[in-house]
Amino acid sequence: MSTFLAAAVQLCSNEDIDANLGSAEREIRKAARYGASLVVVPENVVFLRVSPSTPQPAFTMDSPVIRGFCELARELKIDLVLGSVPEPSHVPGKVFNTSVYIDDSGEVRAKYRKLHLFDIDIPGQVTAKESDHMTPGDEAVVVHSRLGPVGLSICYDLRFPELYRRLTVAGARILLVPAAFTLQTGKDHWIPLLRARAIENQAWVIAPGQAGKHGGGRESYGKSLIIDPWGITVGVARDGVGVTVAEIDYDHQDRIRAGLPCASHRHPLFWDGVRS
Repeated sequence: MSTFLAAAVQLCSNEDIDANLGSAEREIRKAARYGASLVVVPENVVFLRVSPSTPQPAFTMDSPVIRGFCELARELKIDLVLGSVPEPSHVPGKVFNTSVYIDDSGEVRAKYRKLHLFDIDIPGQVTAKESDHMTPGDEAVVVHSRLGPVGLSICYDLRFPELYRRLTVAGARILLVPAAFTLQTGKDHWIPLLRARAIENQAWVIAPGQAGKHGGGRESYGKSLIIDPWGITVGVARDGVGVTVAEIDYDHQDRIRAGLPCASHRHPLFWDGVRS
């Protein structure tokens, strides 16, 4: 199909798994009522860590939590992307931060494990070290779905443009960036980086975020966005929990790519290797 509606769901998750599941289901159902065929929810949809001492949960793809989302997608006849859930890794005590693409039949079509872990220390602003409890993935993922080719990423990946170019070269027409961007970094960087990824790849970008105060001093920026391949914001969530919906139009994307054919202008120096 050349056009369909997509939704970015904005949440305020915390360490209460049952409450998070209830909030996510309500907003997913709302997005489906709006007519969305593709619904994307943020990073940490099921569990968002507030205290380092909280035991780390983990969910396999056949766990009741994931199967519940699969049943919801089948019932609503939507493609549903869980921005990220903690998945068991091969490293004891650690998890993968995994995005899950569920199709409208309720089947898990693809998984993407976050490549770039958020290990930073900005004095007086934000300190985080995801590598303390997470294992990085090792693969870039494009889902060839009924709605078109979709490139997967998660939050901190946004700062690494080479990932999105690789996804686009592999055919992605939509780039997903589910996130829990901190307030401190988000207010200055979230929107400019998202627009840049859309413009430089001439791709649709769907970026659902966590928003608000989660407890324990942790606060997320929100501003969930849908951006067109020209870099124009066509959907933005209001403050708090909610949904933004916009039309994905591949014909519009084709016209942009034909009129400004950046992909065909890339210099071979950057694809044939750098000579020493």
